[in-house]
Amino acid sequence: MTGYGWLIRPLGLVPYGEAYTAMHALVERRLSGEIPDTLILLQHPPVYTAGRRWDPAHLVWAEDAMRAAGAEFHMVDRGGSVTFHGPGQLVGYPIVDLGPGRDVVSYVRKLEEVIIRAGADAGVPGLGRNPVNSGVWAGELKVCAIGVRVSRARVTLHGFALNCTTDLSWFDGIVPCGLMDHGVTSLSDQAGRVITVEAMAPTVAAQFEEVFDRKLTPAGTEILPGAAPLSLHPA
Repeated sequence: MTGYGWLIRPLGLVPYGEAYTAMHALVERRLSGEIPDTLILLQHPPVYTAGRRWDPAHLVWAEDAMRAAGAEFHMVDRGGSVTFHGPGQLVGYPIVDLGPGRDVVSYVRKLEEVIIRAGADAGVPGLGRNPVNSGVWAGELKVCAIGVRVSRARVTLHGFALNCTTDLSWFDGIVPCGLMDHGVTSLSDQAGRVITVEAMAPTVAAQFEEVFDRKLTPAGTEILPGAAPLSLHPA
């Protein structure tokens, strides 16, 4: 591999606001050249996030109902509309310097490729792309949402959310990604067996290494509280 990077893998559930702040701080450090490209892999407690193109019509539940159900609601600075994050979902925040070319479309395609390959490694073949909408799909059902932003036309933030054992009933509170005619699914539902976040995290990290040509080195608690080393190549 020609490059290197950091892998940050906090254990347990990381509050969304904490991860959001850390992600933006790391982007500033990447812009200054202080750190290498970095991949954060984590889980959040239940939270709904609305991107810059969100539409209030995409909220099926009012914010009060979301909070009563145990979920937070955050307005965020990524693209796209409304999505859900929660336990059983592997969330990835790649902080990558795209260089002067800033090919965002190619970057999103690489993220999709990472998930498609990781799904195949986990025994879930047939995942693919939608000709119109970003993300990774199982037919007409989205298994992984992708929403990104590029800071100062160069460094990426936000990323992807892969449903592993996610309780999909949480998506009843929104129109996921603003797509009225499409539903959501999980790797576990597609495989007919349980595929956990813990099983998928090293697989996704290993495929990220391959697709982005970066050797990842685990980084720990000085970067994000609760982070712990993660083996990229489990037995």
